[in-house]
Amino acid sequence: MNIIGYFEIQSSESQREVRFYNNVFGWIFTRDHNIPIEYYRISTGSIHGGLLKRATPTPPLSSETNAFTCSIQVENFDQTAKLIIHNGGKVAMPKFAIAKKCFQGYFTDQDNNIFGIFEVDENA
Repeated sequence: MNIIGYFEIQSSESQREVRFYNNVFGWIFTRDHNIPIEYYRISTGSIHGGLLKRATPTPPLSSETNAFTCSIQVENFDQTAKLIIHNGGKVAMPKFAIAKKCFQGYFTDQDNNIFGIFEVDENA
């Protein structure tokens, strides 16, 4: 099928990222004690994912991404961007238009994980 079926977020402070993604996107996190590391199942309402304790130090911001970067479709880009900043996230790449498709932007959570958000808008 060639679609993204699962995603994972690494974190050096799991509870901080659990709060961040719950507060911004309303995702539900459930600790899975059957996995031999600190691991949380993520329910987003569509695609499922996991959050795991980072095994190595957090890469510095000047590092390149060494994994897939996921983008989350949101109803209101500007409102979601404010929630991200309010909850300790930072802008990695400001909002920009993808002509006749959507508005896109990239952010970091408090552990420097990069993620995107986009709002579908044919007038972009």
